[in-house]
Amino acid sequence: MKLLLTGGAGYIGSACLRWLLDHGHDPVAYDNLTTGHAAAVPDGRLEVGDILDTTRLAGMLKDGGYDGVMHFAAVASVPESILQPDRYYRVNTVGTHSVLEAMREAGVWRIVFSSTAATYGFHGQMPLTEKSPQVPETPYGSTKLCAEWMIREYARAFGIGYAALRYFNASGADLDGEHGEHREHETHLIPLALASALHPDQTLNVFGNDYDTPDGTCVRDYVHVIDLAEAHRLAIESIEPGQGGAFNIGTGAGVSVLEIISTCEHAIGRPIPCTKKPRRPGDPALLVASSQRIVDRLGWSPQYSDIETIVRTAWQWHHRHPNGYPTPIGPNPG
Repeated sequence: MKLLLTGGAGYIGSACLRWLLDHGHDPVAYDNLTTGHAAAVPDGRLEVGDILDTTRLAGMLKDGGYDGVMHFAAVASVPESILQPDRYYRVNTVGTHSVLEAMREAGVWRIVFSSTAATYGFHGQMPLTEKSPQVPETPYGSTKLCAEWMIREYARAFGIGYAALRYFNASGADLDGEHGEHREHETHLIPLALASALHPDQTLNVFGNDYDTPDGTCVRDYVHVIDLAEAHRLAIESIEPGQGGAFNIGTGAGVSVLEIISTCEHAIGRPIPCTKKPRRPGDPALLVASSQRIVDRLGWSPQYSDIETIVRTAWQWHHRHPNGYPTPIGPNPG
């Protein structure tokens, strides 16, 4: 299929693009390069544009003969969303509406949506299933849930087929070390831990050590970005008109902050300096997934999501590219 990937120059979007290309599809990234990187996209497969430009997006979909959309474009920091809910509703919610309207105008009826575990409540029974209550506790989760609702209603009214993939902690890097995770303002634990090893002036902050967990630090469910890419491939290939549903993408195995740091130290062969900080707002103690639905329905099986492989591939990327990708050439975030 010919597929347009909004946000396709970002970390997850570009990994999916490369995976789809390797598996017989014809993917193109559509990205404004606010946080994405042109260097993450193979030559000739990047269109620079904004999802809020509905007219241009619809024209591209129609003129390009696209069969489907993978919608990654979003802003995605929980702490930032608490401070800037206006930006999050504009990009994540209004932006999704723009994508759906463009698809409708162009007659494109397949969409895989990049959703999140943040649409759930954080105080329910773990592991979370697709039937767990969706009561988001941050603007980031709320904006993604609004987008899920819109997609579901468009499916009912206009025959769009969809899959909403609720990620847990995407992590790791390409197995060849050529592409990986890089943000101008990094907030994710593994790249921060590895960066502190490469840049001794950077101290790793541990936010909270008094949670009700075995070692007092937060526990999360980490899934390798290549396993995420395979979930997207399986999802887009299975979609039927007017039908759809949601799938959790995780492993069901939680790993604590201190366990991640220890695994990173083992990978790089030296200690990582840490500073204890107070808890951050919006951080639950435990967040793990049950992904049995996508296993049963689509045959998905994570191959690279053990924490050692995740950290090893991430370290290979960061060690080979200590400064990451070149600075984005697009507009500043705003």
